[in-house]
Amino acid sequence: MTTHAHSAAAADFDWTGRTVLVTGAEGFIGSTLVDLLVARGAKVRAFVHYKPYGEKGNLAPYLAEAHGPVEMIAGDVRDAGRVMDAVEGCDTVFHLAALIGIPYSYDSPGAYVQTNVVGTENVAEACRRHQVRRLIHTSTSEVYGTARTAPISETHPLQPQSPYSASKIGADMMALSHWHAFELPVTVVRPFNTYGPRQSARAVIPTILAQLHAGRREIKLGSLTPTRDFTYVTDTARGFLALAACDAALGHSVNLGTGQEIAIGDLAKALINASGRDAEVVVDRSRLRPSGSEVHRLLSDNSRARDLAGWEPEVSLDEGLRHTSDWVAEHLHLFAADRYQV
Repeated sequence: MTTHAHSAAAADFDWTGRTVLVTGAEGFIGSTLVDLLVARGAKVRAFVHYKPYGEKGNLAPYLAEAHGPVEMIAGDVRDAGRVMDAVEGCDTVFHLAALIGIPYSYDSPGAYVQTNVVGTENVAEACRRHQVRRLIHTSTSEVYGTARTAPISETHPLQPQSPYSASKIGADMMALSHWHAFELPVTVVRPFNTYGPRQSARAVIPTILAQLHAGRREIKLGSLTPTRDFTYVTDTARGFLALAACDAALGHSVNLGTGQEIAIGDLAKALINASGRDAEVVVDRSRLRPSGSEVHRLLSDNSRARDLAGWEPEVSLDEGLRHTSDWVAEHLHLFAADRYQV
């Protein structure tokens, strides 16, 4: 089948009336995916981490609708029974729930194993028991470690350079084992560095923008030389939908990235430009990773997503940075510009 035919198949896939579970639905990518699914007519079950303090989060607009398109289910992917109940009756499951962030994984590696590896096993087993049409499991480009060859294709060696990346490698293998052992219809999606509105201060782009919009004249960063492949969040979410409609991707890992890289120091300059502010960049040694853990280069080969599902990014880096800068400026109260957020 040609790329164009695959693209048409993904574009023509009808989500209307399908019951879809999104784990990690309140998160940055998860909530954007929920928005796209609702816009396409799906009935969404949003599996969110229970919060006793009642913070409304990214899905707050849907909570006002008693019988709206989104059903909120509080739970934890480490709870196999709760996951089993949530998956029942679903056509598609997008599994995004994970413990993220590299710095905290140095402090609490066991928590990453429990949430990311055991949690993924719970989701995969529930999908197998309830015979879902498709499981889309979320990986990360961090599983590749520093690029040995670039651009990075899905056949690149997996290198566990942090406990976080090790836990995600384990989660990916757990998901794919269910394809090989049980013919579970699963695809592993590997987003490269996704950015955009709603991203937390844990990530580099909102960290820089929060400092800029707070009026800082010195932007504090860790290492300036690593390069990253930044993908705008709606492009990443569209990739999830395209792969959920793509039978050719079953049993495969698929990269979602732009195929373009930028050094963190150059990114900071682009963000200064996008924000219209004036500042200089300084290295903050407290933000440096351990030397053996720094990933120096991430650049995606996205040809598999393009060939199998007809996906390609639509939002340029300049356009995406402007959108993100505007959003951070409007939501500056969510960020603590003076505090390094791990």
